[in-house]
Amino acid sequence: MEPRVTLKIPRPLYDHLAVLIEGSGFASVTEFVVYVLRDLVSHQEGKLEGALSAKEIEAIRQRLKSMGYL
Repeated sequence: MEPRVTLKIPRPLYDHLAVLIEGSGFASVTEFVVYVLRDLVSHQEGKLEGALSAKEIEAIRQRLKSMGYL
């Protein structure tokens, strides 16, 4: 098993995510958050370092908004 660390998120966001994943097949909020972060990182793999396009910035904004950060 890989070593793990603890990330802290606001309780209201955690509670919102718990409701969001009900019936989705995710066993926990942690499992869902790991899935989302891996997906986000995988979209960036293979890209050259540099400025993000306007489309990429908007996609990030939408994801952050759907997670309750914006």
